[in-house]
Amino acid sequence: MIYAILFMISQACHPLLATLFTPPRPEIGHYEVCTRAEALETVIAEGRTAGIQFGEIDAVEPLDGFGSAGAYNRFALVKLYGGMRVRVTRGWRRTEDRFESVTLLSPHPDETLTRLDPGTMVITFILTRRDGRGWTGWDGGDGNDEAGRPGGAGRNQIPPVPPDHDPTRIAMSP
Repeated sequence: MIYAILFMISQACHPLLATLFTPPRPEIGHYEVCTRAEALETVIAEGRTAGIQFGEIDAVEPLDGFGSAGAYNRFALVKLYGGMRVRVTRGWRRTEDRFESVTLLSPHPDETLTRLDPGTMVITFILTRRDGRGWTGWDGGDGNDEAGRPGGAGRNQIPPVPPDHDPTRIAMSP
């Protein structure tokens, strides 16, 4: 738990980067976009210590790394990278009441898409579970997410998986 707290404290989160690189209104969950001054490998090592399971690092085209969900200027991003690839790894962590999907990208653009920073961008998608009722977007309790936007707790919940559910078993009808 201490490692997870240190991992979260050592990064600076940017609402504008979240606006640029994540869906505008996710149906469930919420996103955080933070940056770290450290190299990708250092962030991966610290994340693993905090319980995040990461895949391999891939070098991909910028549009593939940042995806199509955000409102960023695709032309400006491609121009900024100038033929370079972005190094990307994806991972996840699940605790008793929280699931996180984590994407690390390096180097990363600044908020104006005019400068590449050598550190690592951390995009985290977060689902929380409340009282065994399924996964929700945010556990603020008032139906809004942490920023007061509609769609938080109690809305569009993912139901819990029944304890006897076997995803490998296919139901066959006669």
